[in-house]
Amino acid sequence: MAFLSIKGRSVAYRLLGADSNPLVILAHPLGMSQAVWDDVLPALLPRYRVLTWDLPGHGASQAWGDGPITPADLASEALALADHAGAGRFHFAGTSIGGVVGQQLVAEHGERLLSTTLTNTGAVIGNAELWNTRAGRVRQEGLAAMSEEIVPRWFAPACFEAEPALKDGWCIQMGRGDDESYALLCEMLGRDVFTGKLTGKQVKVQLFGGSEDMATPPATLEALAAECDGAPLEILEGVGHVPSVEVPGLFAEKLLSVMAVDLGDVGANGVDYATALATRKQVLGEEHVARSTESATSLDAPFQQMITRLAWGELWSNDDLTRRERSMITTGILAALGREELTLHLKTAKRIGLSEAELRQVLMHVAIYGGVPAANHAFALAKELGWGGEKD
Repeated sequence: MAFLSIKGRSVAYRLLGADSNPLVILAHPLGMSQAVWDDVLPALLPRYRVLTWDLPGHGASQAWGDGPITPADLASEALALADHAGAGRFHFAGTSIGGVVGQQLVAEHGERLLSTTLTNTGAVIGNAELWNTRAGRVRQEGLAAMSEEIVPRWFAPACFEAEPALKDGWCIQMGRGDDESYALLCEMLGRDVFTGKLTGKQVKVQLFGGSEDMATPPATLEALAAECDGAPLEILEGVGHVPSVEVPGLFAEKLLSVMAVDLGDVGANGVDYATALATRKQVLGEEHVARSTESATSLDAPFQQMITRLAWGELWSNDDLTRRERSMITTGILAALGREELTLHLKTAKRIGLSEAELRQVLMHVAIYGGVPAANHAFALAKELGWGGEKD
C-alpha cells in the first residue's frame, strides 16, 4: 500500500501491474475498503495495471476535513491518482458509492474514460430522509455499533451460509472507519443525484446488479440504465450488493469482457487508429513513439500508420494473449531472425516486467529452434542492455 497527498489529505492506494498495461481504477462501496477487490486482482493483473484506493475515512485513508463531500471531490481523487499513475485515459469500475464516483466521471470527465463499469449503484440511491437519518445515527451511535445492522444488507443469504465468518470480518472492518466521514458520505448520497446528467455522453458504460441486492435492487439499476441512454444491464442471479466479494471469478470475467478492445470487423475496418496508438505508447513508452512519429516523413508516414494499426491494433490490442506473452513471442522471433528491432523489444520486455529467467528461456528456445549463433547474439545484446546483473 502507498499514500498520496491530495488537497492536503493522505489517501491510501495500491498501484499494481506493469506500467505497459492499460490502467483500470476500482472504487469500493460505502463502509468497506479497497480490500473488496483482492480476489479479483489475480484475473486482472496479467492484462491490466490496477489502481485501487480507500475513500475518505475508510481503510487507511485520512478522514475528511471540514465541510460536505461531493461526487466531484471523490472523482477528483480518482483523477489525481490516474495522473499520478501517468494515465491519460483509463478504465473505471465502481460499486455502490464507487459507482457514484463513476457517474461523476461519465458526466464531467468522459474524455478520460476508456470504459465505465457501474455495479450495484443508481442515479438515485434511496432518499434524502433515509440517508440523513443514517448520518445522524452514525454520529450518535458510531460505525462499530451500526455495523451489525448494515453489513447483513451487503451480501446474499447464501453467501453468509457459505462463509460464516464474512459478517464478523466486515463488521470489524466497517467499525474501524471514521464516523464523520461516513456520515458526510451518507448526506452526499441523499443530496447529490444524477438524474438527467448522464445522457449523450458517448462513453462506453456497462451496468451490473444483483438479484438479491437490498441496497440497490434491480429496479434501481434499470432506472440508471435508462439515464445512461439504455446502457446494457445484467443482473447477476443469487448475488447481493458486492459481486467482487461474493462472486469474484464471475465478476472478473464480466469486467474483462467489458474492458476488452472491441476489434469489430477486423477484415473490413480493423481497430481504430487511436486505440492502436494508445497501445503502442503503453507498451513502448511515450518517448519512443514520439520519436518515431516526429522523425516520419512523407516517405514513411503511411508505413508508420500501417504498422500502428496492424501490429499495435490487431495484435497487441487483442486480449487473447497478454502483453507479457506477446513480448516473449516477439523477442523470440526477432532474436531468431536477427532483426534490428530486437534491441527495442529487449528494452520493452524489461518494461513489461519479464524476469531474467523468462528471457533466458525465450533465448534458449531460439538456440534450439532458430540456431545457436542467433541466440548467442541475442544474449550478448541483452547483457549490453542491462539484463543479467550477477556473474555465475
